[in-house]
Amino acid sequence: MNTIVNTGNVRRLQITNWVNSVRRLPYFYSLVGFVIIFVSMAFINDNFLTANNLSNVARQVSINAIIAVGMTCVILTGGIDLSVGPVMALSGTVAAALMLGGIPPELAVCAALAVGSGFGTCNGLFVAYGKMPAIIVTLATMGIARGIALISTGGYPLSGLPSAFSFWGRGELLGIQTPILVTALVFALAYILLHHTPLGRYIYAIGGNEEAVRLSGIRVQRYKLAVYTLSGFTAALAGIVLSSRLMSAQPNAGIGFELDAIAAVVLGGTAIAGGRGAIIGTLIGAMMLGVLNNGLNIMGVSPYVQNIIKGAVILLAIYIGRTRSSS
Repeated sequence: MNTIVNTGNVRRLQITNWVNSVRRLPYFYSLVGFVIIFVSMAFINDNFLTANNLSNVARQVSINAIIAVGMTCVILTGGIDLSVGPVMALSGTVAAALMLGGIPPELAVCAALAVGSGFGTCNGLFVAYGKMPAIIVTLATMGIARGIALISTGGYPLSGLPSAFSFWGRGELLGIQTPILVTALVFALAYILLHHTPLGRYIYAIGGNEEAVRLSGIRVQRYKLAVYTLSGFTAALAGIVLSSRLMSAQPNAGIGFELDAIAAVVLGGTAIAGGRGAIIGTLIGAMMLGVLNNGLNIMGVSPYVQNIIKGAVILLAIYIGRTRSSS
């Protein structure tokens, strides 16, 4: 009898320990919130769980999720990048202009990724080596990138792109849509980067206590430069996927996307001050926003009301994050 009782106590203790360990995950409340929103939308509207709608949600989420990967790395260091939306638009217009000029799609895509990475590197140079506030630097490059995109296109979309370019936004591989595959690959690489490389450890350490990292002999500037370059790269990649899906490069694309990316990161449990968070949480945050947007659209909710609802959800996420970090 004592053996049975002891075995039961051990199992209960194991379950309790497992529950407590899960609750300590930085994205635990994000996952709970996502499940609640997903189930609520499924009950409210019969069209939500249809295959076509879920496929549409996945495509929509992919753009914001890709941008949010780079944003996560920047915020983990205690920084911010407001230029991702315009950089995304500029990269798409660069790729389109080159293809319309006769450049093969593969080379045009590489050039667009280089342009986005270049803008990210400029941000990193000013922030890391120029000791300038990230919010000011990226606000300035936000205007520069948007201005270049508008001037180079005359403010008009670039269409008539070669059919081969549609693979990035409309194609399939092994029966899976390309944007979803690209998103999965980007998140897998980001997970490896943050959790299995020295760069990832330094990113977390810089956000936790930059001065301590500097005093330990680590070249903080080099790693901050790297995260801003990565943010520019992911913004450019998202721009390519979006332009490919539309088969048109829009110089006005990406308006407000920087806020959506920041929201996905914060909703995913990453501390806005840096040092704490997880890339898995960012994916959950991006999916939460995507499901919320899609469900509200299906219900016919006014875009103005949607902004209020999303803002309230973000404030709640920040409050929960603050409460957890202070407890």
